Parts: sequence; structure tokens; C-alpha cells
Amino acid sequence: MSSRPQVYLTRKECFSACHRLHSPFLSEEVNRQVYGKCNNPNGHGHNYTVEVTVRGPVDSKTGMVMNITDLKEYMEQAIMKKLDHLNLDKDVPYFKNLASTTENVAIFIWDSLKLIMDKPELLYEIKIYETDKNSVVYRGEKHSVGHHHHHEAVKHSRVTNSSENSSNLSSDSDG
Repeated sequence: MSSRPQVYLTRKECFSACHRLHSPFLSEEVNRQVYGKCNNPNGHGHNYTVEVTVRGPVDSKTGMVMNITDLKEYMEQAIMKKLDHLNLDKDVPYFKNLASTTENVAIFIWDSLKLIMDKPELLYEIKIYETDKNSVVYRGEKHSVGHHHHHEAVKHSRVTNSSENSSNLSSDSDG
């Protein structure tokens, strides 16, 4: 059996959405402390940039890991139609009782794509740029619960912030 080259294919989309960072599991005071200005009762908005990466062998007949047209359509269904120009907290049932952090948005996109892709095993990574300084990467990994309890979103994703000195715990802050 000969091995075929494995290639990573990424497509980028942008969507706009508003939300309020607020957890139903925290008191009003703790929500204000944790989320800062992003806990504003009237919410705030973002222009998110999402990169979806698939990984797999290059098909010997088509020369592709996946037809980019198919990936574009999957992203249209899972991201644009479900999130673009919506209030994440009020218009997306997934966030009814879950803080609409970028970490949780990444998990939502991952799960939505997995449900509609013909070959969901090709899905490798979701990367969301919430701002120019903040991004979240999710690769579907699960973290087994150890001795410490953490918010579910923290267990499932990694936040990358180019300004590591942010005092606000939320990835939503420009830090």
C-alpha cells in the first residue's frame, strides 16, 4: 500500500454578529468582573474571520483533498446562514444557556460542519479571529475532567492573544 501526500486546505469567510458575554452560571457581579465591558446588557458586535481547515490525502484522480466549492458550501450552511448578521444570544438556540464566547462559537462551527460534511473526518481545524489581536483555534479535542473544574469552553479550545498582559479573562477583550 503506497502512502499519498497529506495536504491541509483552508478557506476563509467573514461574518458579523453581536452578542453579550454573560454566563447564566455566574452572578451579575461575577459576570461583570469576568467579562468587563463585553458584559454590557445591550451587547456589542464583531466582524469575525473564520478559517476552516481540512486535512487529507490528495486524491489521485482529482488532485484535491476536497473540492473547494464543497467546502465553500459547507461553510455557507454552517457559518453564514446560522451566524451572519444575527444576535448570537437571541437568534442562535445553541447559545441560549451558554456564553457566546469565541471559544464556544468555534465549537459550534465545528459541530455544525461535522453534521453536514460528506467526509467529516477531513475536518482538521477551526480558527476564528475575533479581533486583529485575538484568535481561537479548535481542533475537536476533548479534555478529560481532572481535579480542577473549569468552564467547558476553556477545556475545548485554545485562545491566542498577541497581548498576553490582558487583565480581562475574556478572549473577547482587545487586551
